[in-house]
Amino acid sequence: MAAVLACGRDAVLSHGSAGELWGMLPRGHGWPEVTRPSSCSGHPGIAVHRGSLPSDEIDVVRGIPVTSVSRTILDFAAGLAKRRLERALNEAEVLGLTDTLSLPDLLERYPRRRGSAVLRALLRDETAMRGVTRSRLERRFTALLDGADLPRPRLNADVAVHGRFIEADCLWSEQRVIVELDGRQAHGTRRAFEKDRERDRILLTEGWRVVRITWRQLRDEAPAIVADLREMLQE
Repeated sequence: MAAVLACGRDAVLSHGSAGELWGMLPRGHGWPEVTRPSSCSGHPGIAVHRGSLPSDEIDVVRGIPVTSVSRTILDFAAGLAKRRLERALNEAEVLGLTDTLSLPDLLERYPRRRGSAVLRALLRDETAMRGVTRSRLERRFTALLDGADLPRPRLNADVAVHGRFIEADCLWSEQRVIVELDGRQAHGTRRAFEKDRERDRILLTEGWRVVRITWRQLRDEAPAIVADLREMLQE
């Protein structure tokens, strides 16, 4: 708020600082970032971006004027590596952050903005992933195991832990290894996110090793998955 007030009327918190305020990015140690319609000099320690923001790209969080969720993502997309941008998008989804102006609408408004190509690619990938069913994940995963000559697990098996049964997607009981196949339909809500982490913690305390594998990882990182599982299953 101090940075926004220092930059005068029409200034709003933006970019990485806005991402931190919304909770999409971890707390950093950089200068606070502010956007305002005209330049603002004489304020060392504040990174000022010049630009006029329509009203539908501005919001208020904890009393602080800030760029909207979608505008914030578009702004920091220009400076984040693809993996960090993907994590920020996932965090926004887990937090249930919404915006009256969608990201696709904003990308249409600013088609040539820096970072927009990477953001479009991630959104296309996200849309495709929403159609991936649990059975399709299982088929892809078991086909990967068969092709690498790795033992098949028990699928959707119950594990007795602390007087309760926990269902594991893929279970190797002798090696005490569990693989959870993370699909959007089953794990995409905040409640599911919290429940999954609770299950992981309980299983770890009982000596189980829990590995979470996404559709994207199955598609893009299959050799690394095979190598890691081979090592774990041979121990």
